[in-house]
Amino acid sequence: MRKFVYNRILLIVISVGLIAALAIAGQRHAVEIHNNRIDMAVDYESLLNLSEGEGVPFDEVLKAAKDAGITSLAIYDTTFEKLNRSGKVLAISGEEILKNYHGGSLVNALWREAVENGNIDATKVYIVGRTLKNYEETKADLIRRVGSDRVRPFAIGEIEVLEVKARYSQFLKMPLGIPTEELDTAKNAGFKILARPRNYEKCTPEDVRAVFDRLNGYPISEIVFDGKEILGAENFVDVTAEEMKNRGWTLGLIEHTTQLQFYPQSGMQQLARQLGYDKVARLYAVPRDEQPKLLLADAVNRWVTTDHERNIRVNLLRIYEKPAPEMNLLETNLKYFQSVSDRLKAQGYELGAAGTFSDYYPAGIFRVLVIIGVVAACVLYLSLISRRVNANPRFQMTLLVVLSIILAIPILMGAGGKVRVIAALLSANVFPALAIIWQLDRLNFLRLKPGANLSAGRIIFISAVALLITGAMSMVGAMYLSGSLSDVKYFLEFEIFRGIKLTFVLPLVLVAIAFLQRFNVMDERKNVPALQQFKELLDAPIKVKTLLAAFVILAAFVILILRSGHTSGMPVAGAEIKIRAFLEQLFYARPRSKEIFIGHPAFMLAVAAFLKKFPKSVCFVLTLAATIGQSSMVETFAHMRTPIFMSFMRGIDGLIPGAIIGAVLILFVKIMYVKCKKK
Repeated sequence: MRKFVYNRILLIVISVGLIAALAIAGQRHAVEIHNNRIDMAVDYESLLNLSEGEGVPFDEVLKAAKDAGITSLAIYDTTFEKLNRSGKVLAISGEEILKNYHGGSLVNALWREAVENGNIDATKVYIVGRTLKNYEETKADLIRRVGSDRVRPFAIGEIEVLEVKARYSQFLKMPLGIPTEELDTAKNAGFKILARPRNYEKCTPEDVRAVFDRLNGYPISEIVFDGKEILGAENFVDVTAEEMKNRGWTLGLIEHTTQLQFYPQSGMQQLARQLGYDKVARLYAVPRDEQPKLLLADAVNRWVTTDHERNIRVNLLRIYEKPAPEMNLLETNLKYFQSVSDRLKAQGYELGAAGTFSDYYPAGIFRVLVIIGVVAACVLYLSLISRRVNANPRFQMTLLVVLSIILAIPILMGAGGKVRVIAALLSANVFPALAIIWQLDRLNFLRLKPGANLSAGRIIFISAVALLITGAMSMVGAMYLSGSLSDVKYFLEFEIFRGIKLTFVLPLVLVAIAFLQRFNVMDERKNVPALQQFKELLDAPIKVKTLLAAFVILAAFVILILRSGHTSGMPVAGAEIKIRAFLEQLFYARPRSKEIFIGHPAFMLAVAAFLKKFPKSVCFVLTLAATIGQSSMVETFAHMRTPIFMSFMRGIDGLIPGAIIGAVLILFVKIMYVKCKKK
């Protein structure tokens, strides 16, 4: 094996960068633990339907929901379809009126007179109000929606009626503003209000202000715009931002169904920038088609995990439409609300208007030190795979200085977004590789010591200690990754790390190069450079069984990569779901499967293989598998929405079961070896 020297100056620079990264991590943790208030919301109309379906007075349902932990009611724009159903305002087609007249069912003399005088047009819609307040609200918003030129007031006796030029079937679904009657009911019942207004066609500044004027005086918890655009998009987002700023209201953005970033709404990015990211909260609702499939207990666990792992601060709960066993529908939903709120409070969360992050951006000097530390790690890696670079400390220092200056300047100028992403990508790939490489060098030293007949217990002890040390070294990369990206835009997922799938592949390549620079997997008697070994491997004859084995390994690796993220569509086996649920209950943060079932056990076996002088080809395969676990520990921190302490605990919690499984496998291999030897 060729020996490589670790440049102490590079190690010092990396240590200084680590201190800066830890300082950022401490600040980030403080920001995250202060954002611990969750809004438990449910649709106003859903509770109303529940009340009517169960035959329980609405005020009793509201009180029970509030006692069960619901803090806000989501109230949407009304429609003529809803108004017709409630009977408060009626929208009738002219065709229907004429049909009733000619059929003899139109008995009101005033309406019959209107028909006979030619005041009713079959192609138009007629609006009648039962109460003056509802009628005036409807009239005001209707004119804003369709324009005054399409609305003609006229009298039926002493009652004002509106004639509207519109197609009746489409007209019924047209949004008409948030009704104050529902706002009053929610306010009087002690709820805050999650307002969900829709935008206007050809929206004007006056339209925007009218929406906010109607909401004045009500306890608004958040504004979450309904539909594909925010109020005022595209031309008057600044008016919406001004109105929200004046009232200090929080913008809620809906998490995408892929659980990545947001449901796209035109204008939301611009509004968030103008409003300030410290006034933005993330909202989640269980997908409509998925809710009925979830048992109550599973739904409760979903909410606790969601809020804890993804910084969700507005829980918009859907009503269950079928009762649980031995409960009616109202009891089922009240138990659902109560269970979620109890679990959240037990986790240390407060219930109320959604909490938000402070507008956090680390000091530039910390960022610069982190960037320089990443550069030092990259130079160190180059020195550990190239004998020429390793033997030339002056070249290493020159490379460090030049690259540091180039990358630090944008950060010092207040920019450097792309530099930070590059630094995060390098951190996620280089540091796990360095951790494995250091163990390769260390293991070679241990292998040369007397003790080829080490006991299984001794091998397990050495392997477990090596795993813990290597895991700690990989965590250095995790701190660097976090330090490179940490700010409120990443916490809220306005910005995301897009190199996750690369982190499953590149560390394997980096480790493979380093391994081949140290060992010859083809013929251990020769010292052959990595490139030459690769050429020899391509020229080597391959048996069919070897090819099949390679295909199986490749297929498993492809599935592993495709399973990463939320958009692959790869299903998760039912058994794995149960294992995940068990691990969530057992640990503070559920360890990742690729760590406890692949990476860490492979690491233990790799150490054992080195100590017992297994063929280098076997050690090579196990080392690459071990790299998966280390890179996964670092890649966990690329999910910036997850609190840093939880990501840290996820990595730590994975080491213990991974080491146990590895120890069992070492014993199994030992037993099988003894049996084969006896035969």
